[in-house]
Amino acid sequence: MRTALTDAWRFHGWRMVSAGAGIQFLQAGLLHQAFGAYLAVLSAQFGWSKTALSGAATLQPLEAAALGPALGWVIDRFGPQGMIRIGICVMGAGFMLLSQIETLAGFYAAFVVIAFGSSLCGFFPINVAIIHWFERLRARALSALSLGLAFGGISVPLVAWAIQIWGWRTTAFCSGLVFILAGWPLARNFVRRPADLGQLVDGLPPREPSTAAGEPGEREFTTREALRTPAFWLLSLGHGSALFVVTAVNVHAINHLKEGLGYSVAQASLLITLMTAFQIVGVLIGWWSGDRYEKRKIAALCMLMHASGLLMLAWSRATWMLLAFAVLHGSAWGLRGPFMQALRADYFGRKSIGMILGLSGIIIMVGQIGGPLLAGAFADLTGHYRYGFSVLAGLAALGSVFFWLARKPR
Repeated sequence: MRTALTDAWRFHGWRMVSAGAGIQFLQAGLLHQAFGAYLAVLSAQFGWSKTALSGAATLQPLEAAALGPALGWVIDRFGPQGMIRIGICVMGAGFMLLSQIETLAGFYAAFVVIAFGSSLCGFFPINVAIIHWFERLRARALSALSLGLAFGGISVPLVAWAIQIWGWRTTAFCSGLVFILAGWPLARNFVRRPADLGQLVDGLPPREPSTAAGEPGEREFTTREALRTPAFWLLSLGHGSALFVVTAVNVHAINHLKEGLGYSVAQASLLITLMTAFQIVGVLIGWWSGDRYEKRKIAALCMLMHASGLLMLAWSRATWMLLAFAVLHGSAWGLRGPFMQALRADYFGRKSIGMILGLSGIIIMVGQIGGPLLAGAFADLTGHYRYGFSVLAGLAALGSVFFWLARKPR
């Protein structure tokens, strides 16, 4: 066992997975899943509307979509390390700027900086970097990478506690400092491709050529060829449908529990922690199943779980419904999330994957932006989140159809 672990660690791809998980842990815990805690406190202190505050959550996907093709081109040709380092510094500075804001315009300005940094060092560049190092173990590697996002949710109660004890300004400034000090050394682990270190993809010997008559090899699609396939559009629409739910929950779940169900911010954050625990369970299931079973069918099932869980949260009348939300939404997110990039790499190859993922981001941006805005607008109009969450649950169910139809291009 010791020899096997030692040999695995010698493959630099797993070191990159560990470093990427660490950076995503910091982003999830300090920003993405903690945003709801900031929203609840700022809404109470300044009286800003939920729709206005939700708009800040759309800045990151907007910038990521605008920059995605260019970032993909840069990563495909020059590697990810320099970009990730710059992003870490910019995002940390954005948190420090957030600690000084007094107006809604200042709040948006701070989040423009945070969003730009997040685009340079976040989910997209890290996933592209990992895809270049794995093929046969791709789903396993991306599932391990997503453990960082999952474990990040565990730190949400810590952020909420810090906001209550020291205030949101001190918490935001310290978050920026922690992100820079911890993220900079992690970024040093990223290398463009295995050949740069004299290693092989997966850290395994090359696969023996297949002797089965008519069995196709893995094809490397160009960006233009990928855009001509139905699979590119169906996967993008399915992914976007999932993000309607994920981003709305990240932004509004704590506020719904606080204003709609009467929980404190600290108590509400505990439910997010429970959801995160089941997200980790989902990731571990994906680690085991992703390279064994058809990913698109698993993703289709996860979309139905997202829809059911969000309806439980929206219409909760008892504790068991909140627990059902945590189980369904958390495990679906953990299981489905890593498959999104793995599916595209399986379908289109690694050669142009950065550009392909960047162009996909323009489509899935609709879900990232629409989820928080739609939920916030319904809450401002009706005084609660039930109808907004129900509409988003319907979109998630539609996403199940998109994934089911997204067959691998021949």
